[in-house]
Amino acid sequence: MRALLGGLLLLVQVVAACSTQPTASAGEERVVLAFGDSLTSGLGVPADQTYPAQLAARLTREGYDYRVVNAGVSGDTTAGGLRRVDWALRLRPEVVIVELGVNDALRGQKLASVRENLEQIVARFQASGARVLIAGMRLPPNYGDPYAADFYRLYREVARARDAPLMPFFLDGVGAIPRLNQPDGIHPTAEGYAIVVDRLWPYLVPLLRK
Repeated sequence: MRALLGGLLLLVQVVAACSTQPTASAGEERVVLAFGDSLTSGLGVPADQTYPAQLAARLTREGYDYRVVNAGVSGDTTAGGLRRVDWALRLRPEVVIVELGVNDALRGQKLASVRENLEQIVARFQASGARVLIAGMRLPPNYGDPYAADFYRLYREVARARDAPLMPFFLDGVGAIPRLNQPDGIHPTAEGYAIVVDRLWPYLVPLLRK
């Protein structure tokens, strides 16, 4: 009887361990979730030219079998993103790219709240087993050097606190370059988004699996 009970206990432990594994089961769709604001949703460009769409094409070309879900909402803030996490988790993402925070800063929100919201967003995705890449942002210089510097630094602080990789500036090579941005000077053109994907790629590849 003791041997039987021991065997049953071992079986329960194995089943419990397997149930906590975050990786997709055989044949299950693997998802990269692009979670952000209008820079992610692709405001002003055709749906097939947004950064998530161009990233999906790049993944296919490079031999990675993932579906990319565009979870960008124009005007979204870190507070709004935090409210959307439960919905996003239904997709069971394997990898999440978090691009949020600039709308908070453009409205002059307290950076402590922005940092706290971002950290909670990353923590909740990580708790589900997802691997998270944080995409940092910068502010125009007219917002004041101290505030802009603190805003840029908070992404590094969140990445360090959550042990998550960081792309320091999501619009690296695109921001403030007129020919790569739409007339509003904020949102990239299709060509600009192609560069975003190229600059994002080295940070993303370590989180992928073939």
